[in-house]
Amino acid sequence: MSLQSCVGSLRSSMQLLDSSITVLDEGVNDFPRLGKVLQATRHFELISEPDLHLAQSTLLSEIRPEVESLLSRVQNYLDKLERREQSLIAKSDLNEGRLGASSDSTFAEKPAAAKGSRASAAGGGKPISALQEMKLKQMRAKKQRLSYSVETLELQAKQREKQLRMSMAAPQQFYDDED
Repeated sequence: MSLQSCVGSLRSSMQLLDSSITVLDEGVNDFPRLGKVLQATRHFELISEPDLHLAQSTLLSEIRPEVESLLSRVQNYLDKLERREQSLIAKSDLNEGRLGASSDSTFAEKPAAAKGSRASAAGGGKPISALQEMKLKQMRAKKQRLSYSVETLELQAKQREKQLRMSMAAPQQFYDDED
């Protein structure tokens, strides 16, 4: 019986070994997937501080000429608008002078016709015809519209200039903080 018990013991050991191999196989079977899941993935590349400063200075050297060009274009446009405003003011003054001169000559030539017309606000109380008064109102309205347009354009230009300066101040401030 000793041989029979040895064979039985060997069979039970083999069954135990077989079940152990099955358990180990099931436990180790998922290792390749677990290796990928647990592998550390770099989502962000870390760069050195000198490389960062070099990249920022390169970017700043590329952007600065463009911004300066834009600022000079804005300044030229503002100068052009200022000249246009001065031209419009001079033209308005000239037209007011012409209206005053033409109404004075009309009044000197036709005093009887001028007696029945209304008084002008700018003419110092001298009467003018209804047509001249209408032209004067049109000229004043046009002058107001043009001055409003010039003011609007000046405000827009100032706002754009301020935005450009603020956008340029951010990178420059970064470099000032490091020094």
